[in-house]
Amino acid sequence: MKIVTIQTEYIKLQDLLKLANFVETGGEAKERIQNGEILVNGEVCTMRGKKMRPGDVATIDGRDCTPKYVD
Repeated sequence: MKIVTIQTEYIKLQDLLKLANFVETGGEAKERIQNGEILVNGEVCTMRGKKMRPGDVATIDGRDCTPKYVD
């Protein structure tokens, strides 16, 4: 699982996917989210602005990523 460190309360799903290097661009993230290709906590999510907090898991192409607060 890829862990993305954040300093804010949450990170938007599309930004999480970009920072995890699971997509090349914000446009690709938007398209893949809107096409229902992304799972959040095991369920299809089509909201690119979905607030992701530590403990939430995004899955794309069988790969997982999650945000984690900076120590």
